[in-house]
Amino acid sequence: MLLFKRRIEPFKGQWSLIGSFVQPQESTEAAVRRVLAESTGLTDIFTDELGIYGAPGRDPGARVISLGYYALIRIDSENLRDTATHDARWFDTKDLPELILDHNQMVADALNKLRRRARYRPVGFELLPEKFTLPQLRRFYESIYGRSLDRRNFRKKILSMSILEKTEEKDMSESRKGAFLYRFIKEKYDAMTERGINFEI
Repeated sequence: MLLFKRRIEPFKGQWSLIGSFVQPQESTEAAVRRVLAESTGLTDIFTDELGIYGAPGRDPGARVISLGYYALIRIDSENLRDTATHDARWFDTKDLPELILDHNQMVADALNKLRRRARYRPVGFELLPEKFTLPQLRRFYESIYGRSLDRRNFRKKILSMSILEKTEEKDMSESRKGAFLYRFIKEKYDAMTERGINFEI
């Protein structure tokens, strides 16, 4: 989770989600793209609308209604620039600091929505490298669901979906035997995304 220290009062210097006001001639979608580019240097990445937060008194500074979005960013992306220049920092979702306003609720809502998405839509292109091992894919889903997954059951389930192609290449970084690298079959992945699935793990 990318957080930054708020630069204005109220709550100046405290941890907050990344955000900004929508400009007069700007759509909300354009605002999302602008804020992401300004805070991470990344463009053309997956975003999804989260919800509207408009409880009276949620912001003591003014009557503010927030439209929340979440983005999936490949953390090892080569063009991910130094977020320290924005007083921003990456946090593990299991070890977040206390956030201002109702931002903790926004985080909880985003994680729940991502978990629901992972159940009914294949998730991976947005966050995984082009080629990956099955243990890497399992750990990816473990990070989404916040719990350990049985290695054999996960392997059986994910391979039964027929959206992965096994390559002849191996990742030797985690064991002497190595692990074969896989990649998504884009046509099958896209088709499954379109029709939906019930991916119980």
